[in-house]
Amino acid sequence: MAQYTRIEVAEVMKSTGLVPLFYNSDIEASKKVLKACYDGGARLLEFTARGDFAHEVFGELVKYAIKELPGMVLGVGSVTDAAAASRFMALGANFIVTPVLREDIAIACNRRKVLWSPGCGTLTEITRAEELGCEIVKLFPGDIYGPQFVKGIKGPQPWTSIMPTGGVSPTKENLEAWFNAGVTCVGMGSKLMAKDANGQFDYDKIEEQVRFSINLIKEVRS
Repeated sequence: MAQYTRIEVAEVMKSTGLVPLFYNSDIEASKKVLKACYDGGARLLEFTARGDFAHEVFGELVKYAIKELPGMVLGVGSVTDAAAASRFMALGANFIVTPVLREDIAIACNRRKVLWSPGCGTLTEITRAEELGCEIVKLFPGDIYGPQFVKGIKGPQPWTSIMPTGGVSPTKENLEAWFNAGVTCVGMGSKLMAKDANGQFDYDKIEEQVRFSINLIKEVRS
């Protein structure tokens, strides 16, 4: 069961401005990435369930977070149907992120008062998601649309909360462009999850980039 309501999760997304995205099949490596993000100031992480037995890894991450990382909100991304959403919510997912807008997922999440963020690419899709109770819409793939698209949406719909994923990087220029356009938060994956020359996760660098991104977001908003 989720530990946080959808409103609580939405507030954490808004206040921190950053949702790290990550997937790995190795449980111990995943715990270290989660800890690095937490130490860098992140209070959310989207586990992108793209591999076999991803639910088993996620279940262990939830147990670890509850025991060792107070206030860390874990959710699951790349969810493609209501059955998968229900499985991950049973394992403790506090939010569900999808690559597309699916009403069956909206119904499953709303029934449990769990935040869901569907991938949308048009104003019509965004509006439909909001009609279905979506608090924060995922703009995906973000690099295809860019900050100007967000600015265009916010004109007629200033109430719309948008989280771009894809095309977001931990640089001053990139983050300033997105937040000046009016996004509520950003999802950041591979460009945040630094690796060393041997292709292994660089946990210190991940922590550093998370901290830099969160501090920069605060600066841009002030």
